[in-house]
Amino acid sequence: MDKITMMMIAKICHQANKAYCEIIGDSSQPDWEDAPDWQRESALDGVRFHLGSNTTPEMSHENWMKLKEADGWAWGPEKDPEKKAHPCMVPFCELPVEQQMKDKLFHSIVQAFKEISRV
Repeated sequence: MDKITMMMIAKICHQANKAYCEIIGDSSQPDWEDAPDWQRESALDGVRFHLGSNTTPEMSHENWMKLKEADGWAWGPEKDPEKKAHPCMVPFCELPVEQQMKDKLFHSIVQAFKEISRV
């Protein structure tokens, strides 16, 4: 897939995540166009990861954590981009079910696009 297509998938994943977050009471996610570069790049990295091999939501979360750690992020009780702190910086199995669902949703969206591209 070319970069434009990957960017479109990343935007769809981001917007789906935003909608899901709003359903569970988290209104902190901006629209794609208003998201900071680091957040858009994180979604794009996730798409690249899923398109590159057979993956699972658990693997997706571990990849996300690895990228965050490399950028200086660590666990914190609340998401704070300035302090680079995030409560989801724990193994997938320790995430609340609501947070695991975000990885499952992202994985499902990218997998659907992989299937469409094979047709």
